[in-house]
Amino acid sequence: MAFSARGFALAAHAPKSLIRSKRSICASAIIGSTRNRSSLSATTSLSKSAPWRRNPTCPTPFRQFSTTKPFYSTPKFTYEYHYDPVKNVSQFNSYNAIAAPLKPPQLRPASGQDSFFVAPISQTSDIALGIADGVGGWIDSGVDPSDFSHGFCEYMAYTAYTSNTIDSAPISARRLMQKGYDLICESGKVRAGGSTACVGLLSSSGSMEVANLGDSGFVQLRLNAVHAASEFQTHAFNTPYQLSLVPETVLKQARKFGGEQLMDFPADADVMGCELRHGDVVVFASDGVWDNLSSGDVLKIVSRGMREHGAWVNGDEGEGIEVGDGLSGLVEKGEGEEDVINLQSALAVGIAGEAKAASMSLRRDGPFAREVQKRYPEEDWRGGKADDICVVVVVVVEEGK
Repeated sequence: MAFSARGFALAAHAPKSLIRSKRSICASAIIGSTRNRSSLSATTSLSKSAPWRRNPTCPTPFRQFSTTKPFYSTPKFTYEYHYDPVKNVSQFNSYNAIAAPLKPPQLRPASGQDSFFVAPISQTSDIALGIADGVGGWIDSGVDPSDFSHGFCEYMAYTAYTSNTIDSAPISARRLMQKGYDLICESGKVRAGGSTACVGLLSSSGSMEVANLGDSGFVQLRLNAVHAASEFQTHAFNTPYQLSLVPETVLKQARKFGGEQLMDFPADADVMGCELRHGDVVVFASDGVWDNLSSGDVLKIVSRGMREHGAWVNGDEGEGIEVGDGLSGLVEKGEGEEDVINLQSALAVGIAGEAKAASMSLRRDGPFAREVQKRYPEEDWRGGKADDICVVVVVVVEEGK
C-alpha cells in the first residue's frame, strides 16, 4: 500500500490532480481565529489555581505557562473574531514545495495563536501533519504566542519535507516534534513562547503514529464510531503540558523570587499507533474545538456529513454501516471548481463551524464549561470558551474500493 497526499494552500483553491496508488490520504484544514492585541508588558502570569471570571474586557481565560503569583490589572485587550468557512479552508497538495523557515507574520495562515502543517515526507509517499496551539499566557510578558507555534510548525514541516531521517534515525512523530522544538529554540528568531503539539505520521503501509503533548489532540472515526483518540495532558486545570522557550532572565527571576516555569519536552508526549482503513476519518484539532465539543459531538458532525454525501451508508438489509462506493470521487470533488468543496473540506468546515458556534454560546455547556462547574461551582460558568480554532481532517481512501 502507498499513500499520496494533498498539500495545503491558504485559500479555497482546489488542489491539482494527483496520481494515486493503492491508498491515498485526502486532507483539509480549516481555521477560525480569535485574535488579540495587547499593550501590556508586565512580566506576570495567570494564577495556576484560581478560576477566571468572565467580563467584557477579558472574556476568556488564557492558558498559563508558570505558577508565579499574578499582579492583576485591567487587561488592555481588544478581541476580533475572524471566521470564514470558505476563505479559511486550505487544501493539501503534495506537489507544493515547503518553504524554508521562518515566514514573516503576514504570510502565515490566518489562524491566530494556533498553527498547523501538512508536509510530504522526503523520498517516501508518507505524510507528516500536526497542530500547535500557542500558550496565550505569554501575552502578559509582551510575547506574541503565535511566533513560537507558527515557527515550530514551519520547522517540523521543512524537516519532514527535506529528509526522511532525523539525526540518522528514521523519522517518527516524537523525533519530528523534538527536531522542530530544537530548531525553534536554536534559531534565535523567537525570544520566548510555548505551545502544545499534536504531530502525526501517516505511512504508506496504512499505519498512523501520533505524538501528543498537551490539550490539542486527535480522534479517529470509523463507520459511525470513535475508534481511537488521544488523551489530554495537564498539570492542573487549564494548564496543559507545553513546550516552552523561556529566556534565561525569566528563569533567574523565578529562582530568586520563587515560582515555577512550566517546561515540558517532546519526551513527555504520549505516542499512539493506529491502523488506518478505507473510509476512516481522522480529525486533528486544537483546544478551540475540544474545549467546546466532545469526541461524541465531533462524531455526530462527521457521521452526518459522511451520510449526507453517501460516504457512509447502511449495510445490506439495513445492518450496520459500510463505506459508500463513491468515496474516491467525493474526496476529489471540486478540483478545478472554485465554488465546490470536497468531502474532507466539508467535514472540516462543519467541525470548525460547530465549534465556533458553541464557543460563542452562553447557554451551551461544552467540556470546558462542565469542568469549570465541577471544579469551581461558585463561578457559575455557562456556555462556551472563545478561542482560536484549527481543524485538520483526513479521509482515508484505498484504491480500487
